[in-house]
Amino acid sequence: MFERIREDIATIMEKDPAARSALEVLLCYPGLHAVLWHRLANVLWINRFTTLARLFSHLGRWLTGIEIHPGATLGRRVFIDHGMGVVIGETADIGDDCTIYQGVTLGGVALNQGKRHPTLGRGVVVGAGAKVLGPFTVGDGARIGSNSVVVKPVPAGATAVGIPARVIVEDEDRDREEKAARLGFSAYAVTQGGNDPLSLALHKLIDHVAEQDRCMESFKAILKRQGYDVGDTGEPLDAPELNRMVDD
Repeated sequence: MFERIREDIATIMEKDPAARSALEVLLCYPGLHAVLWHRLANVLWINRFTTLARLFSHLGRWLTGIEIHPGATLGRRVFIDHGMGVVIGETADIGDDCTIYQGVTLGGVALNQGKRHPTLGRGVVVGAGAKVLGPFTVGDGARIGSNSVVVKPVPAGATAVGIPARVIVEDEDRDREEKAARLGFSAYAVTQGGNDPLSLALHKLIDHVAEQDRCMESFKAILKRQGYDVGDTGEPLDAPELNRMVDD
């Protein structure tokens, strides 16, 4: 037990630059306290003391603002940063070295008694306010962007952003995530170039239409030199302004 606590403290010291000492982490980090309360409740749950397990879980929620069902499975070195408003459902399974930020929900969308909640692989980062809903798997090393709503599986190493979440698996993003992994981890599941794939598609469409406008202007100039009346085809597309609007 004490080895697991030392692991948890070391993980927090590594991932949170605001942590200045092991004693500070032990006394002042509600994410650590919630995990410790859950371990006790989970032992009771496994041994069929379900009401007592729920009571300990409820006490942990009251003290930390983090709700973890005693039936949920947490791996080693799970870090719940800040943590207020985190909800982890009964059949959720969280792998080793995962990081979960405040306001995250690992929830279910079915009313049956079977698997209803997501499974997170190793090293998954779930950004603040994200909702991961359903009995699917988020692969090892995946990133869930802040405030995203994920309702389908996420491949290992991918980034999911948006509502509903869209998955980014481009080579550039994969390379960026590998570099981030070598440096430590991606705080809040944010990468330097993590554009929404819908935004990327819009940028490409805008650039494509702008290129067509340039071609049309060239054709018009040639026809005018030949003496043809090409008329007025309207104002060309303002690509920089449209791209700015997409980014905003």
